[in-house]
Amino acid sequence: MKIDHKRIVVATLSSVLVGCARAPSIDILGSFFPVWMVCLTVAVILTFFARHLVVRCKLESHVGPVALFYPSVVVLFCCALWLIFFR
Repeated sequence: MKIDHKRIVVATLSSVLVGCARAPSIDILGSFFPVWMVCLTVAVILTFFARHLVVRCKLESHVGPVALFYPSVVVLFCCALWLIFFR
């Protein structure tokens, strides 16, 4: 079976270059920021408020390993914000 190297190169380049489309960005004070950075920043702030609520309700001992819980909450908030506001 002969391997066609040109087809492999074309397939690889076309799959890599798909990500070169226009990046979604928003204008903040005259400077364009990628949307994911804005979502991540807001998600971290929301996670601080969520942690405050969890500690205040004395539920932190029930959430499992906090080293996994809070980063997961950040990812959850980040994805939810992106889906709600930018999709």
